[in-house]
Amino acid sequence: MLKKLSIVAIAAALAAAPLPVLAQSKKDSVVMGMTLEPPGLDPTNAAAAAIAEVTLYNIYETLTKINEDGSVSPLLADSWTASPDLKTYTFKLHKGVKFQNGEAFDSAAVKFSFERNAAANSTNKDKSLFQAFEKVDAPDAGTIVITLKNSEPNLPFLLGQASASIVEPKSAATNITQPVGTGPYQLGAWAKGSSITLNKWADYRNPSAIKLSKVTIRFISDPAAQAAALLSGDVDAFPRIATRVVAQFKADPRFTVLIGGSKAKTIVAINEKKKPLDDVRVRRAILAAIDRKAMIEGAAEGFGTPIGSFYTPGSLGYVDTTAINPHDPEKAKKLLAEAGVTTPLELSLKLPPPPYARQGGEILAAQLAKVGINAKIENVEWAQWLSQAFAPNGPHNYDLTIVSHVEPFDLVKLTEPDFYLGYNSEAFNALYKQIVSTPDEAGRAKLLGDAQKMLATDAVAGFLFQPQWPTVINKKLKGVWKEVPQFENDLSAWSWE
Repeated sequence: MLKKLSIVAIAAALAAAPLPVLAQSKKDSVVMGMTLEPPGLDPTNAAAAAIAEVTLYNIYETLTKINEDGSVSPLLADSWTASPDLKTYTFKLHKGVKFQNGEAFDSAAVKFSFERNAAANSTNKDKSLFQAFEKVDAPDAGTIVITLKNSEPNLPFLLGQASASIVEPKSAATNITQPVGTGPYQLGAWAKGSSITLNKWADYRNPSAIKLSKVTIRFISDPAAQAAALLSGDVDAFPRIATRVVAQFKADPRFTVLIGGSKAKTIVAINEKKKPLDDVRVRRAILAAIDRKAMIEGAAEGFGTPIGSFYTPGSLGYVDTTAINPHDPEKAKKLLAEAGVTTPLELSLKLPPPPYARQGGEILAAQLAKVGINAKIENVEWAQWLSQAFAPNGPHNYDLTIVSHVEPFDLVKLTEPDFYLGYNSEAFNALYKQIVSTPDEAGRAKLLGDAQKMLATDAVAGFLFQPQWPTVINKKLKGVWKEVPQFENDLSAWSWE
């Protein structure tokens, strides 16, 4: 009997033994959800924010790092100094850094990266920033000197964005599918349409700081499926989840709900290259038809603040311009009549997959119908939207669309002749030049206010709202950011309790 009991006890002990091991192995990997799949993995050659969500500070690194509170700290650069006129910046680079293919990181790689971003054939979304560099000098392996054509007080911040990722010259051409950076994670696998796996890079310069050995990123665009993946435990974290599913997680003790601010601008883009949208009265009519509050409630479940220009509350020189184009359907009808438009005016409304666009599109179409504009909805996939509507030098094949511009400090986009809105204003370009050549903050703030008023008066787009981004995570997961100064997921900070 004793012998039999001891065998039972041994069997029970053996059965129990793997459990601590399983629990332990769970604690160094995470499954994260994302709404959109990136079209590639080189953030220096395409505009999709989803590329940065996967790669920034994970695979690639930048000279500086943008922190959760929007402050800037050293990353590949240990320190930097600026000339009094803010036209010359000198960066001292971190020593002993290697790329994931074994090549050394030095000033030559930085110079190569920035000059490549500025090249005539560059498709970098911030090409205009790099073209504003007079020159990039590498006086020695550990120093980079950037001389700008105009003063740029925000340069340290701008160089922490994904578009300023430092790439290894020999691997640059294949980074879209085989990314090589200096960051703590390497691409493990990419199952197109499904998921990307990132593995901790064993040779990272500070491996002990990285707690997760593996992160699997699953692409789930449908809001109900996003919620189901979290509830079933298939996904541990979902940054920027669809707003409509958030309420059900607030009372669930298994989850933490983070509501973060942003510098993003959700807009109704209007293609000013198309008639009659080139007429400011028609654009003002579209804006007068829009009830921003109804859009915020219906497209984002209330997670947003109304805006009247391409600029957000909390930014330097912000002024509230929402009263310049208030909701006024009768005024919209009069403006259309003044412009000689025969109603119903038929327009296309191309909608990318994010829920704010698809939900917002239904509301927008209903609002426009009340003033005699028939907006025909066409739902398109993200890659289609990028190539057809947004791409620089692309066909810009749309009348209206809804999208969130998530980058801060991107007023410069409206000076670019091939920007998809088609707003080419000499007056605005001259004002922007004045802004960037004014080094003192008070003077710049006033000019920024003037710029916002000009964009609102010119009805450059249907400026809707500054979104708040909700994130839902397993409550035992730590280090996930609440605030969203830009689209990124700094996995190096994540760990299990």
